[in-house]
Amino acid sequence: MVRSAGLTVGDLIVEALGRFSDREAFVLGAQRVTYAQTADTISRFVRVLAERGIGPGSAVAALSPNMPEVWLLQAAAYLVGATYTGLHPLGSVSDHAYVCEDAGIGLLVVHPRFAETGVALVERCPGIGSLLSLGPSSVGEDLLTLAASSPGIRLSRGPAGEDETAWLQYTGGTTGKPKGVMVPSRALVAETYTLTCSWGLPERPRFLLTSPITHAGSLPILPTLCRGGTVVLQQSFDPAAWLDAVTRERINYAFVVPTMLYAMLDHASPGRCDLSSLETVLYGAAPMAPARIAEALEEFGPVLMQGYGQTECLGMCTSLRKDEHDPVGRSGLLASCGRAVAGARVEVLGEDGSVLPAGEVGEVCLRSPVVMAGYHGRSSETAAALAGGWLHTGDLGVRDSEGFLYLVDRKKDVIVSGAFNVYPREIEDVISGCRGVSAVAVIGVPDERWGEAVTAFVAARPGEVVDVEEVRKTVREVKGAHQVPKAVHVVTELPKTAAGKIDKKALRKPFWGEGGRQIH
Repeated sequence: MVRSAGLTVGDLIVEALGRFSDREAFVLGAQRVTYAQTADTISRFVRVLAERGIGPGSAVAALSPNMPEVWLLQAAAYLVGATYTGLHPLGSVSDHAYVCEDAGIGLLVVHPRFAETGVALVERCPGIGSLLSLGPSSVGEDLLTLAASSPGIRLSRGPAGEDETAWLQYTGGTTGKPKGVMVPSRALVAETYTLTCSWGLPERPRFLLTSPITHAGSLPILPTLCRGGTVVLQQSFDPAAWLDAVTRERINYAFVVPTMLYAMLDHASPGRCDLSSLETVLYGAAPMAPARIAEALEEFGPVLMQGYGQTECLGMCTSLRKDEHDPVGRSGLLASCGRAVAGARVEVLGEDGSVLPAGEVGEVCLRSPVVMAGYHGRSSETAAALAGGWLHTGDLGVRDSEGFLYLVDRKKDVIVSGAFNVYPREIEDVISGCRGVSAVAVIGVPDERWGEAVTAFVAARPGEVVDVEEVRKTVREVKGAHQVPKAVHVVTELPKTAAGKIDKKALRKPFWGEGGRQIH
């Protein structure tokens, strides 16, 4: 019996690039790259990597803002059988050094603006044998010049099998040191199918990517190319520039994190722009308050689609479809992250590992072909995360009678105040509906009487005032007296991680210190 087609990510890349040669594959400002040019450059990158001894067992990393050549390098790494790791442009030298050491990076490619960082990493990480730059630079060799002088070759799938680790992607490190998530080639293939089936991908996508191409926001790139679409890149997020790109490039598909939507709603008046080309705006990577989702629907129209997942399951394992975003007929669903995507089984499990009935809170666990093979070099943590054949997400959730999943909070993020468990996300959703609130984060801080005191940090909308007493009164009315924040701090802006998520770890630090409750 044939149990697997044996397809690898290399097969999909070669097939897509060979099918749509004259179409535009990538756009970055005035730079426009066809499928044929993309294939040719990848083939030259393959030769450059091979000449430097990069192949099966090797590890390649890139540190760069968004540009087509970054994904082309990633594709070339796959085709020579190497493992690829993206380094976040906003990360520190120490962060990058830890990842490079842990991943065993042998070849590092940096954008010229990160030349000094590249030199520092080579000095701190003896395993880095080659340093290349994406363009003329004072350090290393220029990959683009080397590629231009190398003859192109016919692309082939390469030597890697479907079970080999292709992408070694690191977690955000909000619960400790980042962990390397081993993503096998077969998972990237399965994710391409899942995204095409369940993520609202148009027939011929024009995909706008502003979040770092080195990370999970880049997952729609390969499915876009498999459909003959175009990837439009931006190197940083600006609300007005994002909306302008949608109009100018006739974007029909985009991925955003909630803080990006908040910025557009608060500063850019998206409803005044020509967004008629948009078919799907996928949002995720962090919770978004129902009140703000409803506001976004008014501005953008019925194009919003929510996804829930984590690095360990290669993107998103549930989705709330566009037609399920109904603030009038089914407003309660805006608090849900939807139901399982194609190919995934998502359940809420109890402490004993049994599937809980609707209405009971437990840990969200899943099985899917896109689940990681494990954590790189961390066998005990892998065993815990994949115990019983499930990926244990660490998120608490509850299902309704129709199977819609509602996230309650991070399992380790629950505030224990007095004798009660308090779920920060539930309070955040209530506060987000108060006048003048742009964004909110709720944490527990040490308290001699209560153990932990519920504390809210609220960012006000530009030019508006948040009434602290109204916030406290609203929470009391909706959630009860025991969940009312003992303190409400109104701030100009909430701290964010490099991925654009609200950084609760930074909010906790002044209260708990370095060795305290460092979670989420």
